[in-house]
Amino acid sequence: MAKSPSLSPSTRPLWQRLLLRRLKFLVVVALVLGLGAGLVYLFAPQLLLKADAARMAMQAHVEKKTVVAGDTTWSYYEGGEGPTIVMLHGFASNKEVWLEMIKNLSGHFHVIVPDLPGWGESSRNDGGDYGIPAQAARLEPFFAAVGAQRFMLVGQSMGGAIAGVYAEQHPQRVASLALVSSLGLTFKDNDFTRDVKAGKNPFLLENRADLEALLARVFLKPPHLPGRVEDALLARNHKDHDFIARTFDELKRPEQAYALDPVIGKLNMPVIGLWCHDDKLIDVSALDTLRSGLKSSPAIGATILNGCGHMPMLEKPEETARVLTSFALAH
Repeated sequence: MAKSPSLSPSTRPLWQRLLLRRLKFLVVVALVLGLGAGLVYLFAPQLLLKADAARMAMQAHVEKKTVVAGDTTWSYYEGGEGPTIVMLHGFASNKEVWLEMIKNLSGHFHVIVPDLPGWGESSRNDGGDYGIPAQAARLEPFFAAVGAQRFMLVGQSMGGAIAGVYAEQHPQRVASLALVSSLGLTFKDNDFTRDVKAGKNPFLLENRADLEALLARVFLKPPHLPGRVEDALLARNHKDHDFIARTFDELKRPEQAYALDPVIGKLNMPVIGLWCHDDKLIDVSALDTLRSGLKSSPAIGATILNGCGHMPMLEKPEETARVLTSFALAH
């Protein structure tokens, strides 16, 4: 049987010719985008980190802003409507760690999430003091500059110690306080504290193995990062080596490492502590210190989450948001 002659390009119906042109165009675009993404991954992986942060900020409905307050040019996210919640990040971290969680908050709250002075995209003064009391003092001009009158203050790790010290000094601003895996409280010794006492600084990274070891400590289930993304994080760490080393040495002094022990008895606002059961940096026993020390607080909450490590807002973002939402609405 003779084969039916195939249509030549010139004899195909118009809709087929237009469809083929569209498909060819899409294939070319896909190839160009793929090549571009590959080149960025290989030669400028830090741009991938920025792009991912922009994507998460868009999902969380927050806008990145800057303001000059005190001795700092602050970079911060702001968005949402309702009661205000302010969130402070931890050591060697930045405001982006809150983005996955706050997409569950910005529909009900007005959120303000700064890079603490010296960290992230906020400015740093050479030789400046970035310990707990100095950082707490820097918060007041920032809050005045952004018009934050009264709010729930949330601090994680180092940010928790800063939040607690600030709350004791400015109770008129802090409607309620949430301490998440917070530095500043007495807790049982663990491998992390023993390393610190031996003179080690786990936050100073030299290679991918160091980064992966730190991630294994911070997370119960460490994220798998592509190699070049790890390299971008290492480059950021190398750039801040001197600052990380100097600030870490300051924070491990007893008066800063346990800065909240003498403060918590004076806190007169509702306070909640939120920890992960498997926190390998600041042991969950710190929550016992918090609960037993809150002598003046009118309402005390305590939550322990399973299945996460030192950063519940990253490993358990929805659960963390629910806990904070319930406490904020109740107080």
